[in-house]
Amino acid sequence: MKVTKRVPAVMQNQIRNIWRGALLALAIMSAATSHATDGYFSDGYGIKSQGRAGVALTETDDAFGGANNPAAIVWTTDRIDGGISYFRPIRSAERTGGGPADGQVTSGRDDFFIPEFAFKRALNNDIAVGLSLYGNGGMNTFYKDGVLGPNNILFGPGHLGVDFTQLFVAPTIAWKFAPTQSIGLTPLIGYQRFKAYGLSAFSPLSQDPAALTDRGYDQAFGVGVRLGYLWNITPVLSVGAEYASPVFFQRFEKYQGLFAGSGAFDTPQNLGVGFGWQALPALRLGVDYKWIDYADVAAVGNLSSNPGQLGQGSGPGFGWRSISIIKFGADWKLNDVLTLRGGYSYNENPIRSSDVTFNILAPGVIQQHLTFGGTYAFGHQELTVAYVHGFLNSVTGPSAFVPGATEKISMYQDSVGIEYSYKF
Repeated sequence: MKVTKRVPAVMQNQIRNIWRGALLALAIMSAATSHATDGYFSDGYGIKSQGRAGVALTETDDAFGGANNPAAIVWTTDRIDGGISYFRPIRSAERTGGGPADGQVTSGRDDFFIPEFAFKRALNNDIAVGLSLYGNGGMNTFYKDGVLGPNNILFGPGHLGVDFTQLFVAPTIAWKFAPTQSIGLTPLIGYQRFKAYGLSAFSPLSQDPAALTDRGYDQAFGVGVRLGYLWNITPVLSVGAEYASPVFFQRFEKYQGLFAGSGAFDTPQNLGVGFGWQALPALRLGVDYKWIDYADVAAVGNLSSNPGQLGQGSGPGFGWRSISIIKFGADWKLNDVLTLRGGYSYNENPIRSSDVTFNILAPGVIQQHLTFGGTYAFGHQELTVAYVHGFLNSVTGPSAFVPGATEKISMYQDSVGIEYSYKF
């Protein structure tokens, strides 16, 4: 009975502090969000996960279960994790074989700082609650005009680009329903904002040219859910799985002449399964498989060659395919103070060569990431760092606007993150 009386008061204060931190983090994150990307999803949520190339589904060393596997937090030490990453994606596009329409541009917006936050607290031996704040991005480009006379690379006047931010608040509850198994539930509360500019050359292709470009920011809220499962099969072998439903957002009314479905832009469903193996007392290995269903979201998955007009439900989109991702990670505990990490991930390319022109706006073509990281532990505190390199990749295809011309989009990226953790 003493515990029952004491927990609510403690939790009330913690919840107040959590939401204060959440609002502050959202304010910071909404300024500019982007990430080392699997399409436009992050390569990893939490700096520890980033250090092992995003492997997280069987890991219990941080509180980011709401972003990875909700079932994991019941096995995690009570803690707070707060981190920030410096992310630098280099995006470029060029057109050749088009005579006076030829040109080359590099995005001028390539420096981002991305914070993230997570919290976990056990209510008893079998039930835990937590909160994760994280973001998606990667669709943020800025190309100068003056490439084709006074116009930009897509023939419109003025600068060209998009700015897309997705943020999620993910409260989580996990239940250890058996000595070696747990399940978890995370409602996903989403916020996103978007703006596009320099696309007036697309006006004849739009169902609503007045809601196509240069409308400033529009914003939307959405909801979804993530489910998780974790089974420690033996003391050295574990398996985890997660499924996240689509996050259904309000429409971007200012851009109902751009996105298929009159401005609809939902987050695609995704699922993953992972295996963890304590190969040696000091060495843990993990592998995660993930699938992201980009093709099921009309604005993202509709082919750019679809008949109809921009904004119509079956009209043109970015043409992204659904992709599979495989991630390999390792943790090597040198001693009680220092742990080192490394990882590699490979994902299918979501962008076809036939959709290159539209994806000048969002060249999410990265397929390989190599990562390194480590954690220094001191008392109840930890300091974690991670470095992520996304290798240069390109996609080349025919221009949708200039007969006979070829266009190429390219990207590579680097990220350095640091995270402070306190265990209580």
